[in-house]
Amino acid sequence: MTDFLSFHEEIAAFLPPIIKWYRENKKNLPWRNSPTPYHVWISEIMLQQTRIEAVLSYYARFLEALPTIKALAEVEDDVLMKLWQGLGYYSRARNLKKAAGIVMERYQGNLPDSAEALRRLPGIGEYTAGAIASISFGKPEPAVDGNVLRVISRMLKSYDDIMLPRVKKDVTELLRRHYPEGEEASLLTEGLMELGETICIPNGTPRCESCPVKSLCLAKRDGVTEELPVRNVKKEKRKEEKTVILLRSLSGKYAIQKRGKTGLLADMWEFPNFEGFGAEGDVESYLAEKGIRILSAERLSGARHIFTHVVWEMQGFLAVCEEESDKFLFLTKDEILSSYAIPTAYRTYVKLMKE
Repeated sequence: MTDFLSFHEEIAAFLPPIIKWYRENKKNLPWRNSPTPYHVWISEIMLQQTRIEAVLSYYARFLEALPTIKALAEVEDDVLMKLWQGLGYYSRARNLKKAAGIVMERYQGNLPDSAEALRRLPGIGEYTAGAIASISFGKPEPAVDGNVLRVISRMLKSYDDIMLPRVKKDVTELLRRHYPEGEEASLLTEGLMELGETICIPNGTPRCESCPVKSLCLAKRDGVTEELPVRNVKKEKRKEEKTVILLRSLSGKYAIQKRGKTGLLADMWEFPNFEGFGAEGDVESYLAEKGIRILSAERLSGARHIFTHVVWEMQGFLAVCEEESDKFLFLTKDEILSSYAIPTAYRTYVKLMKE
């Protein structure tokens, strides 16, 4: 078991070259050009589970619509979900709005500058609190995510499982004892992230020859960079089968419904569906229970969507009904596409509806 807190000399030597390297090589990203607490907060939440390239357009559109914490606190839920559509993990957006309301109420619309206070806000954990505190406020607070854990594991040649809470806690404390303040705190946080994203990469061979701390890296010295970091084996995801129905009325409108207020994709809009793979008769029976008589049902493409802990295996039907029902909300496809956030899980059927 690695005693991370014994590596004081190594970390003291390791951090300054990263600051220097980042200052000279940093990527030009919009939240770095304007690192206000609000901008850093939005960018860090968006970047969770999402690639930088995918976030750029969402970030610009989000801030154009909601330029202030006050605007975020007051936005209608459906508008917020539409802005977030495609990013996934929709609880992130809901927590942003909840936190914005608290910031307006308790902090006069300004994010608090301490990591401790930031962690009390919905959706802000240790990492995001450290990122905002160090990048926007210059506080000596590390932001430790998978990138940082990978860099430190290789640097110290640690075979400890980086998924263990103890490892993250010890790495965070080791960094905190050596973290600078002011501008260098911001540069170090961004530098560690960028080093992990571009050089000390997770998949494939790390680009050690371009690394600013290659001479200090114990894993490189001993030729074991590709063995590290150690991660526990992920549990197999649970599989769920669903039948998704594109229900269209003779007037050309499509049916959508709102999911429940708890659970996966809570409070999101979706197409009618039921559990299991059904045949045409099952679709007819399901809709009959809603008081809807269909004129035809045609099988559509199947689809698959992978969530964190579950996989949806979907089959689809296009059903045509004569009369609309108040059991669903019937809208034109243009109305749905412009104003209602349909989760990415249904993208195959959104595409079919467009066509």
